[in-house]
Amino acid sequence: MRRLAIFLAVLIAIAAGVYIFAPGLLGLGAAAPQQAGGGARAPIITAGTVIKARFAEKIEAIGTAKSRESVTITAKTADTVAAINFTEGQQVEAGTILIEMASAQQAADLAAARAALAEAEKAYNRAADLVAKGISARASLDTATAERDAARGRLQAIEARLADTLIKAPFAGVIGLRNVSIGSYVRPGDVITTLDDISVLNGDFTVPERYLGVLKPGLQLKVEVAAYPDEVFSGQVASVDTRIDPATRAVTVRAELANKDGRLFPGMLMSVSVLVSERDALAVPESALIAQGDKRFVFRIDAETKAQRVEIKTGLILPGQVEVLEGLAEGDRIVTQGTNKVIPGQPVVIDGAQDGQPVAQTTPGGRT
Repeated sequence: MRRLAIFLAVLIAIAAGVYIFAPGLLGLGAAAPQQAGGGARAPIITAGTVIKARFAEKIEAIGTAKSRESVTITAKTADTVAAINFTEGQQVEAGTILIEMASAQQAADLAAARAALAEAEKAYNRAADLVAKGISARASLDTATAERDAARGRLQAIEARLADTLIKAPFAGVIGLRNVSIGSYVRPGDVITTLDDISVLNGDFTVPERYLGVLKPGLQLKVEVAAYPDEVFSGQVASVDTRIDPATRAVTVRAELANKDGRLFPGMLMSVSVLVSERDALAVPESALIAQGDKRFVFRIDAETKAQRVEIKTGLILPGQVEVLEGLAEGDRIVTQGTNKVIPGQPVVIDGAQDGQPVAQTTPGGRT
């Protein structure tokens, strides 16, 4: 009995100690500090002030550079190369003779045709004089006229064939690699070299059809290429295709870039950015958003420092920032960090180090 009494006394002492020092564990008192008016401790959150920011919407795409004018120079007739009047990489003007072909037979035919025409013209003049004097019949003049015209036609045909032995540049541009040598025998269609006008480059890229309403010639764009990673080249939209690809629902856009220094080349891969709109709008950080299905919410802090859940309509999504179209006003305070601890309609404790900081910054680009 004595041992039982001692054991009961120890149990009573332990129970009394727990009641005095840890009433919260027994449900007999508040273990944690309370807010004025009772309830659980208000969560500590980070808040910010909503301000306007500059939003710049841009289209980003990949394209390939192309020459404004490009042609493969080929032989028009079968003959031997007599002279090469260009060097690889040379800038030439329109009409420059690039290749001269050897054509001894055609040269002889040309001389004969010129002599025949000269003789036919003399016969025509004699016939015309005799007819004018009434010595010869009109029929003789008609025959002389026909012979003169035939001789002239033969000469023009030979001159045209000889012209094919002089290969000229059809437009001003830069000569590519040479594929023939002096003495080479070439046939019609054989590639001699290439000619590209790269003073202005084109670049084709595709964008979704939803941008058709904002794309138009003259719209400014920026281009980056791997060869010059630290440089940005300026250009503009030259034209927009009149057809949409039914498989991809995309439209082809042609860019135009000045290339006076010749640093850009046809075939280069281009990263294109087209600025389609700029505007000032309200913004909140992505960390402030609460997503529920297709709806978006934020916690707005009212005058009593209570967090009220507000549905908002969003626009562009930028790195770390979201455009707000509806639901907030400039100057509103919102919860930017700690939304998972907030109960709608309940007070919050604002981290004093962050209170009042703007929640929006000017950031270019973005997506919807």
